[in-house]
This record gives sequence, C-alpha cells and structure tokens, in this order.
Amino acid sequence: MARVRYFAAAAEATGLEAEHRGERTLGELRSAVSSDHPGLGGILPRCAVLVGGARVDDATPLGTDDLVDVLPPFAGG
Repeated sequence: MARVRYFAAAAEATGLEAEHRGERTLGELRSAVSSDHPGLGGILPRCAVLVGGARVDDATPLGTDDLVDVLPPFAGG
C-alpha cells in the first residue's frame, strides 16, 4: 500500500497526517481520497501531489512502497 502524507490545509481537511492507501494509480488515489475525505475535495485540485518527490500524471501506477505527498499551496513572505 502506498503511504500518503498530508500537509498543512490537506492535513486539516482529512484530520490525518498520513494514511496507507491501496489504489493502483495516482488518478484512482485522487478520486478515492476526495470521496473518503470530502473536505479535501475543494483543495485537492490546487495541491501539488508528488510521488517519490516528483510530479507525475494520474496514469502513474502506485507501488506498495511509494510515498505520496499532498502539498497545498503555501503562502510565503
């Protein structure tokens, strides 16, 4: 199962810092976490979603050892 880590507003929306997921592709994972965590649905399209530290497309397969990071936009200053 891939490990998904949520940061900042994504962690607030899910109530989790991390969870293990069994979806087979990044697209399936996006859809499933939006369904399982409705509060995440509004911000997920604006989030950077990285697999192994890289931006990839939704067709990317997820392996059991993959690390997925969900990073909302950050304001800086």
